[in-house]
Amino acid sequence: MTNPLCDAYFVLTKVYCGGKYLKQAIAETAIEPLNKSRTVKICYGVLEKDLYLEHIIGANSKKAPKAAIKIILKIALYMLEFMQKHDYMVVDFAVNLTKKLGKEGASGYVNAFLRSYKLPPLPEKTDERIAVECSSPLWLVKKLRRSYKGEAREILCAPSQGVCVRFVRDEEKYADKPRKNTPFKGVYIFENFVRDEGFFAGDYTFQSLGSIAICSAISPCERLLDACAAPGGKSVLLSEKCKSVTSCELHGHRVELINSYVSRMGVKNVSVMQADSSQFNPRFEESFDAVLCDVPCSGTGVINENPDIKLFRREEDIAALSKIQLQILENCSRYVKSGGMLYYSTCSVLPEENDTTAFNFLKLHPEYALNKPQSALEHRQTPYGLQFLPHISQGVGFYLTGFKKS
Repeated sequence: MTNPLCDAYFVLTKVYCGGKYLKQAIAETAIEPLNKSRTVKICYGVLEKDLYLEHIIGANSKKAPKAAIKIILKIALYMLEFMQKHDYMVVDFAVNLTKKLGKEGASGYVNAFLRSYKLPPLPEKTDERIAVECSSPLWLVKKLRRSYKGEAREILCAPSQGVCVRFVRDEEKYADKPRKNTPFKGVYIFENFVRDEGFFAGDYTFQSLGSIAICSAISPCERLLDACAAPGGKSVLLSEKCKSVTSCELHGHRVELINSYVSRMGVKNVSVMQADSSQFNPRFEESFDAVLCDVPCSGTGVINENPDIKLFRREEDIAALSKIQLQILENCSRYVKSGGMLYYSTCSVLPEENDTTAFNFLKLHPEYALNKPQSALEHRQTPYGLQFLPHISQGVGFYLTGFKKS
């Protein structure tokens, strides 16, 4: 029997020790195909429960184990506590992996730890308790409690709802698969959905519900600029309601992602270019009826889909991101025609990236007036926009607002 800890260990080592994002680490690791779904589940689960697993290890160890051993313990603990695997099997696999890695001296410690550990109580202080319970950084817990009070825990612990699939045609072929409806036509959330030939034929695509909701809220127009467009889902969907779409992306490899997406979906009215949307392009000045700035952000609204965000995001990042967000919004405001629309969105739940940026933009640009869009997906109205939250918006957290140029 293949050791189920092995592939997960090699993936997670690239994350914990190499600083790789989880999706990148999975793509770069030769995972046994037969058990890939199990390995991916373990990797996502360990990162999702990272701080809780740290809490268990810290309470049951006199000193912190070295990185490799800690990763083995986290994988084993996740399998024992959240996958209900047999104790003896997980312990044996963990000990064997420790030996296989040339760390025979630590195998006794791994064996003793996994056979004797006890689940410690949660911290008494509210912030610390939520941080451990939801495996979220303490700084993020404190920010969300300030902004959302008693809802902070629900936001942080909201689970992923599943795989969001947007159908272009032939959706009846998949009607037998269990799915949840969304407010958008042809868009469903599946617990599992295995890609088949329909994906490559452009019959359907995988697209986040937040991305689809943003596109749904944008009014049809002649010429639209998608200023931060990768991986391309929004540009493709907006091409159905806009005569032409220009997609910009800073990084070359992400430009290729957009081109691939556009080609697979058979779209003809999207033009893709590599460009920095924070820097002025004279050719774009007052050229677009609408501009969408779906800006780089903290990702705090999509942690349930990307648990490595909790590992890499730092509190000091927020101020730097807010500065970039306002810079992109200000620059792209110069591309909108008189009477046109400027849309601003993030996948964040932090007000300083959302309403604060909208407020600062309007203060600096009296030629724009607040013009909030509408959405069928449940959300909260804020003074300057629409805030979508994971526990009320079918698992997704993001922000959207709009400004009309006089």
